[in-house]
Formats: sequence, C-alpha cells, structure tokens
Amino acid sequence: MSQQESSVRLFNSWSFDDVEVRDWTLERYINLKPVILPHSCGRHEKKTFWKSQKVSIIERFINRLLSPGFIGTKIKGKKSSYNQGKKNHVIKAVKNAFILINLRTDQNPIQVLVDAICNTAPREEVTKIAMGGISYSSAVDIAPQRRVDLAIKYLVQAIGTSSHSNIKSFEENIAKELVLTGQNSQESRAIRKKDEVERIALSAR
Repeated sequence: MSQQESSVRLFNSWSFDDVEVRDWTLERYINLKPVILPHSCGRHEKKTFWKSQKVSIIERFINRLLSPGFIGTKIKGKKSSYNQGKKNHVIKAVKNAFILINLRTDQNPIQVLVDAICNTAPREEVTKIAMGGISYSSAVDIAPQRRVDLAIKYLVQAIGTSSHSNIKSFEENIAKELVLTGQNSQESRAIRKKDEVERIALSAR
C-alpha cells in the first residue's frame, strides 16, 4: 500500500492499514482499498464480477442495506425516510454504528465488519438435482464470491429482523449485530442462520 493510500481513512476516522482478512479463501473477494466515502456511483455495474474487485466491502454492505424488503425501519424518526433508495441516510447510520462499535470494543470497526463477514460466510449449502422425474437435495461447496454475498445477506437480514418493533435505534442494531457476529457469538442471528444452512447441507450429504 502506497503512502498516499495509507493516509486515506474511512470517514476520515478509521485506517485500512491493519485490517486483515482472517479467512484466506475470501481475501480476493473482500475489497479493502482505502476510501473516505464508500460511494462509487455504480461504476462497477458494466462488468461482471467488478463488485468484488472495484467496490469497497463497506459500500457493498451499505448497498445491501438499501435493498427493498430487508429493512423497513425508519431512520432518525422521519415519517417518509425509509432506507430504500436513501443512501445518504444509510451511510450516516453506518458511520454512527461504526462510532458505537469503536466505543464499545475499542477496535477498528472495519476489522469488526470483515471478521463478521468471515464468520458468517457458509461453506456448504443445498441444491436441487433432478434426474428424470425424480428430484433430490444434495450438499455442494459454495464459491468464495457467493460466500461473501451470502454473508452480507445474512447480516442485513439479521439487522432487519432485530430492527422491527425494537426500541433501539437503527445504528444501535447495526453495531450490536456486527459486534456479536465478529465475536462468532451464538446470540447473533446471522451466525445462527449460517449454522442452520450448514446443518441442512450436512444432513443432505
């Protein structure tokens, strides 16, 4: 990493220098190129698989939070300000969540997010195989890029589930889920979802 890149900090607060991907199989698919603001304006959409090569993992997490149907929580109490399509609101929420993570754990929140993704990425899943008129389930290994995609999906689903009918703010729910998942705690909904998928795959071997 060049000296110019090492001076770049996420939200001008957190460095990418000491962040490491502890699961070596996912290193190529978790983009940790230093950015100040995780917003690339969709420049990666023109080429296949550029999301892993050109888009910061923080932005991929934020983009997933924008997906309709995952989270219906209101941000900052505004009646019409749902997360869907309002990226600036979600970026501010993630920034505040990272501040909470740093205060609670005294760790770099980027490292906590990367650990959460590594801990949530399933290694096996079930697929349907049809032969003639018969179909059956079979366990298959998951490609590394899909593992990252599923990990982000499970994290966002867990945050969405905990955000409904919860007195805690959106930022607090993000911080809590990332901290629990980064610690590989069974209290995390995302970890329990990953374990369920792998358990089903194990029974289908």
